[in-house]
Amino acid sequence: MTTTVSTAPAGAGKLPRQIPYIIGNEVCERFSFYGMRNILTPFLITTLLLYAPLAERVGIAKDVFHTFVIGVYFFPLLGGWLSDRFFGKYNTVLWLSLVYCAGHACLAIFEDYRPGFYTGLFLIALGSGGIKPLVSAFVGDQFDQTNKAKARVVYDAFYWSINFGSFFASLLMPKILVNFGAAWAFGIPGILMFIATVIFWSGRKKYVHVPPAPPNPDSFFSVVRTALTQRKDGEGRSGLTVAMTGVAGGAAVLVIWLLSPAWWPEHFGFVISACLALGLVLVLGGIGTAMQLERARGLHPDEAVDGVRAVLRILIVFALVTPFWSLFDQKASTWIIQGNAMQMPDASWWPAWLVSEPAQMQALNPILVMLLIPFNNLVLYPALRRMGFQVTALRRMGWGIAFSGLAWVAAGIIQLYIDGGTTTSIAWQALPYLLLTFGEVLVSATGLEFAYSQAAPSMKGVIMSFWLLAVTFGNLWVLMVNAGVRNAAVLSRIEQTGLSEPAFLMFFFAVFAFLAALAFALYARRYPMQDHYRVA
Repeated sequence: MTTTVSTAPAGAGKLPRQIPYIIGNEVCERFSFYGMRNILTPFLITTLLLYAPLAERVGIAKDVFHTFVIGVYFFPLLGGWLSDRFFGKYNTVLWLSLVYCAGHACLAIFEDYRPGFYTGLFLIALGSGGIKPLVSAFVGDQFDQTNKAKARVVYDAFYWSINFGSFFASLLMPKILVNFGAAWAFGIPGILMFIATVIFWSGRKKYVHVPPAPPNPDSFFSVVRTALTQRKDGEGRSGLTVAMTGVAGGAAVLVIWLLSPAWWPEHFGFVISACLALGLVLVLGGIGTAMQLERARGLHPDEAVDGVRAVLRILIVFALVTPFWSLFDQKASTWIIQGNAMQMPDASWWPAWLVSEPAQMQALNPILVMLLIPFNNLVLYPALRRMGFQVTALRRMGWGIAFSGLAWVAAGIIQLYIDGGTTTSIAWQALPYLLLTFGEVLVSATGLEFAYSQAAPSMKGVIMSFWLLAVTFGNLWVLMVNAGVRNAAVLSRIEQTGLSEPAFLMFFFAVFAFLAALAFALYARRYPMQDHYRVA
């Protein structure tokens, strides 16, 4: 058998003609997702939760929103597994997109029927989360050695399309909710998702279809299983004991939730309990694996064993980043609620024709992302290097967590003015949005680059799944805090501070971020940097 090697220089090939279908799909899909996500909290408070007393609606709305986000970032595990083992990327994306469309339809149809509406949220979480790790990877499948240099341009366009869709959705859908009602506000994103699906399907005959890979005997979980189960003469299996303690602990949490004893927190529902159970399995399973990992050496290639060790180190970094996500995702819940208590500026400099609803302030995030990324790369980082500062990935991420804390200090100060009865312009929210988005660029964009460079080639897929799962645990912190403040003793302590509950929580999350940034900096000093970029 003869293998033909292309002699064309890298980058000489044409841009794959199927790429516009994927980009068009991404623009419409992101519009549909952010369109419904950014109006979810105000809709819940003003319409779906009218059965609850006014004082309780905010807490319930935040619980629903962050539970939804937890689902969105949990289901990538399912989507990736179905794609890799059974159906391939194209089929998995197509079928889950139809599930996604069905979810949007439920939101539009059942705008005043809670079971139907929550079913829609579940279907959207399943569809959106399931395709999340696949579409960007499907882009990479369309390139080969002859045109790989053009992949960077396409990924730039891909990322830009995400923010483009988010920007216009954030501006338009809150106005449509107010002026035309929930059926249209949720129906239009559903129409856009259907169009996204049709666009994606239209390119089916042009795509490069990479078939599902056979089971890898040296995969991450295969090495972990070998490490935990392999016996060694003269030594016990303490690592296996630790890992099984995590499994038993996770099962115990679910049983306790099911039995609901009096001492179990009343508001720790299934989602919180399931996430806590998963956390126990991951933490103790990781510790147990690290204790016995060397037992897999010789039974698996050294590269695979070293790759697992690198993943375990990276998971500590991801765990320290979860507090950032707890702050970041509250811009679509807590900050919208704060904006409802603020006043739209009545001045010539304010674009009232563009921004007239508090939820529309979220449009600042994507537009700032598009401005800050080139500013950082072209101005800020070169200037810091000239001043003698090393702008490493870990330093950027640590500072990003700290800047998210500063954003919440700013939001907390705004809340103090609101609580004091001062008429407060919503324009002041631009400051916390700027600080939070700056933190996002430092954490999110850098985190993906960091994870890619640190993970061995065979472990890059599992790293992406864990990166997305970090967002799930970030939102878990929010649910746990919301559950905690429903306790009478906790509320009494908050009252003793002289702060309102919203102000107290804003400063609490700011301190949470600062402590996480400090812990991140301490761990980063000991982290052994790797370089797993592909050799040219």
